[in-house]
Amino acid sequence: MKKTFRNILLAAGVVMLAASCNNAAKMAEAAEQIKIKCVPEVLEVVADKIDATISVNFPADYFLPKATLEVTPVILYVGGEAVGKPFTYQGDKVADNYKVVDHKNGATITEKVSFDYVPGMEKSELVARAKVYYKGNEYVYPADIKIADGANTTYMLVDRSGKENLPLLADNYMEVIPMQEEAQILYKVNSSEVRNSELKSADIANFLNALKALQDDARKNVKGTEIVAYASPEGPIGLNNKLSADREKSAKKAFEKLTKKVDAGNVSTRSIGEDWEGFKELVEKSNIEDKDLILRVLSMYSDPNVREREIKNMSSVYTSLADEILPELRRARFITNVEYTNYTAEELTDLLENNANVLDEEALLRAATLVKDNDAKLAAYKKAIAKFDSDRAKYNAAVISLLKNEDNNAKDYLKAINDKTGDAYNNIMGVVAMRAGNNDEAARYFDKAGKVANENAAVIDILNGKYADAAAKLKDVNNHNAVLAAILNNDLKTASDKAASHNCMRMAYYKAIIAARKGDVETAKSELAKASANKAFAERAEKDVEFAHVK
Repeated sequence: MKKTFRNILLAAGVVMLAASCNNAAKMAEAAEQIKIKCVPEVLEVVADKIDATISVNFPADYFLPKATLEVTPVILYVGGEAVGKPFTYQGDKVADNYKVVDHKNGATITEKVSFDYVPGMEKSELVARAKVYYKGNEYVYPADIKIADGANTTYMLVDRSGKENLPLLADNYMEVIPMQEEAQILYKVNSSEVRNSELKSADIANFLNALKALQDDARKNVKGTEIVAYASPEGPIGLNNKLSADREKSAKKAFEKLTKKVDAGNVSTRSIGEDWEGFKELVEKSNIEDKDLILRVLSMYSDPNVREREIKNMSSVYTSLADEILPELRRARFITNVEYTNYTAEELTDLLENNANVLDEEALLRAATLVKDNDAKLAAYKKAIAKFDSDRAKYNAAVISLLKNEDNNAKDYLKAINDKTGDAYNNIMGVVAMRAGNNDEAARYFDKAGKVANENAAVIDILNGKYADAAAKLKDVNNHNAVLAAILNNDLKTASDKAASHNCMRMAYYKAIIAARKGDVETAKSELAKASANKAFAERAEKDVEFAHVK
């Protein structure tokens, strides 16, 4: 941006002196040919800092050889001013250590200025104040010299509440719960005959009573029964496979007689053969000597013949196996599959209000999701906390508290969580830190949380001026911060595309910025009018340099 000396002289931090002049007080008279640039042309706040680079070109024969110039950059804003570090320059005949401006050839001087942002600087000016020292005299330039307008604070529109990326922890509530009723009959060694004593056992009696009870339970539905027959893993495999198949048939006949008066659903049958899985399970539960050695044999060998041989070689324990384990594997199992229909959504909400004590932890967590009012959700989570010390309920209560802007309550819930690990926990802790302005702490939590916290980590990137990193994290996201990240990267097409589906006042403000940057004044005015229905946006627009050319 080129300006006359009237607009830039001391702003650049350099005062010129015409060669024809031997009076420093008159140097302004020879300053109109000086050229100055400021980058950026409109000051911008990035990560709470205002940084700019000022470049001033001094034509030949301007700077007096024995003159010294002190220039102080200053930001003027509503309510005060911020004074920067002065810059000092000297003519080529001054014996000092400042930057030298050659009298005959001139020079281009470049300086960087930096200010801490102070509220009010969004409508400000960067100016320069200068003094010339010449032959023992001091000459103060009579007026501040304007360098640039400022300052763009668009990044401060970022939503740092975390509300768009605070998912609730899911419940494990099952709308339909699979259940089983089971009994078994045992056979004598090498036999497939069903004994009457087995059909009259307590196991079978309890099984039949359970099937009868199912018929009177509206919430339980019989899906079918499976009959599974086995042989104990001893002796020839061929014989055992035949035994298992014969037991499958005899067990089916016995089951049909037993269940003439009850509903067992569709019946299917299977023959397993040698029951090595059952063998392993029973050994694990037993107190048999050297059971670890037996289990090691099972893990080392898959061939049933080798397994049987190695186990028989353990003569000290084989008798115990033959007496305690193998008889339990000569069997047929009756397995009736049942579906239990859990409480419906309507029933859950009613119970939550009128009889919450009957609900278990998962039911309470599910019921909380079914009520719309945040206070009602919080009440449900409190019940789960009081009754089950539920970490998920504490976490979800913290989320609801943050949504209600009750940050201290959220901290209390999070403090009470027993398991302070996991991505969700680190994400919400980062949000709490971010809302408190502890950005470094928030960044550490988001880093621990990984991809789960990407949207919130992008907020920290925006606050730190890492706009490209933020846009990358929000590439596949379409929310307020994703649109803002695109604007900050001046990717106006992406910003427009993402903003198109939103109609809130905040997005109208973003759309106004996009239009203003494109030079579409009419659209900018239209969107700004919508956004200005919100008092905060209306007040911001009055001093927002994004709309300097939208009047």
